[in-house]
Amino acid sequence: MERRASRRRRLVERIRHARHPLAGWRRWLVIAGQGVVGIVGLFAAVNLILSLSTFRGDQPLERTVQEVRALWFSPLEGRPMSPDAFAAVHGDDLGATPDTTAIHAFLEREARDGVFLLDEVMVNRIVALNGRVDARAVPSGIYVGVHALGPDGLPFVPVTKYLAQYLLFPRHAYILVVPESGPAISFSASQNAKFDITENPEQLSARIAPYAAGAYDFPSSGQALHEMTRITNDPVRVAGAVEMLRQAQMRLQAEDLRYGLLAPNSNTVIGCLLEQADAIDQATRSSILLALRAPGFGAACH
Repeated sequence: MERRASRRRRLVERIRHARHPLAGWRRWLVIAGQGVVGIVGLFAAVNLILSLSTFRGDQPLERTVQEVRALWFSPLEGRPMSPDAFAAVHGDDLGATPDTTAIHAFLEREARDGVFLLDEVMVNRIVALNGRVDARAVPSGIYVGVHALGPDGLPFVPVTKYLAQYLLFPRHAYILVVPESGPAISFSASQNAKFDITENPEQLSARIAPYAAGAYDFPSSGQALHEMTRITNDPVRVAGAVEMLRQAQMRLQAEDLRYGLLAPNSNTVIGCLLEQADAIDQATRSSILLALRAPGFGAACH
């Protein structure tokens, strides 16, 4: 036992007094680089733990498997979806070729249970059946969607879509309105530059558009997984939702706010809208977990 302790002491002393192969500024540059790598690694590890342990539902393992499958089958921008994608991702629940009625019933059950996934594979099937996303497949209601942000094109997306989903816990939020008739409508907030507006590029603004390819928050290869929460399915509130969002869009334009990385940002806009609609209170909106999940969500409203 003493011999082992002696060996450990000698090893520790050797490490302590070992000469560094570099000297001067090169040595400190290497040390600084090692420190940065350590911080990045710690950040990634914390985000991975949060991503795999929160907002996972009652069956986190099955949820993760579904996510990975949906990411795997998410095609590059401009390329068709694999014919095997739906069966691989949703076949256990819906079979390989469900009709609109089956999808509607499935999503209704999911919405009642709480947070559910609306992935690119599912949306692709809905559009293939109906030509658009509407209440025939997605139950009528007002939803809050959140998704990771990342590029859609090569060469990065095959890797970044996984990194953004699991190594970056924060999400971007938007509102989806599915009326009883007509197409689903999305309300997206961001800086003007993200909407390809060159004038006042840092201004915080919002866009209202049909929930279709080309919309800012439509599922795509870089943002294939959307976590959805139905706020209400009250027909009266759903019918008036688009007009409410138009008024919010005009108020935001008049306020002329500068987009902030932490706040005010897109999540701030969504959080304030939900609070004003009595869908969430200030205490819940400002919770620590939501602050990590959607930075800016609980910031003060203007």
